[in-house]
Amino acid sequence: MKVEFKKVADRRYAVRILRDGGPVLEMNPAPGFDELMPHDLCHLIVEQVLRIENAIFGQAAKGAGTFQIQPSESSNTRNDSRRRRKVRRKGKDSVRRHHEDYLRSERAAYVCWQHWLAESSEAALKDRAAGMRKNADSVFDQMPAAERALYTKENLERVGRRMDELSARWQSLKTGESMTVDWQLPDEAV
Repeated sequence: MKVEFKKVADRRYAVRILRDGGPVLEMNPAPGFDELMPHDLCHLIVEQVLRIENAIFGQAAKGAGTFQIQPSESSNTRNDSRRRRKVRRKGKDSVRRHHEDYLRSERAAYVCWQHWLAESSEAALKDRAAGMRKNADSVFDQMPAAERALYTKENLERVGRRMDELSARWQSLKTGESMTVDWQLPDEAV
């Protein structure tokens, strides 16, 4: 599966899911624009590195979750409407059944984002991280022990390297441009 992140306007972005053999799924506008990295790109990274299989992007790969079928410009038949309703129902059911993975992804996005900012060489980003530190520590402390165990130095470094790489690509985009990222869980266990 390919995931496209597009800067659609000033402080707005969209996410499109491109699956082999499946309709294009889209969220436009998507929540959490940031000049450094959109919120959903952060989710993609932590879900891959920490192997959170049934959250936002794992479910999108299965045609479920929070994304919707992109309306066709050439047709909008009753069949298209039926398919969109089916995807919406499947998405709501998926979110309900995999609620804990969605929560794990939210916690991971916040904790890893704060850690990444704190590791920055830029004073303004370190200050931003300092303002988030208390909440990040609270989120981390409330995690079950097995979940906290995923936040090894190695995993945090892997997340940080991927954030560095994809943030640089994101920041280089102009309005109307997009970047595509492969979605696939790594074979190795963390």
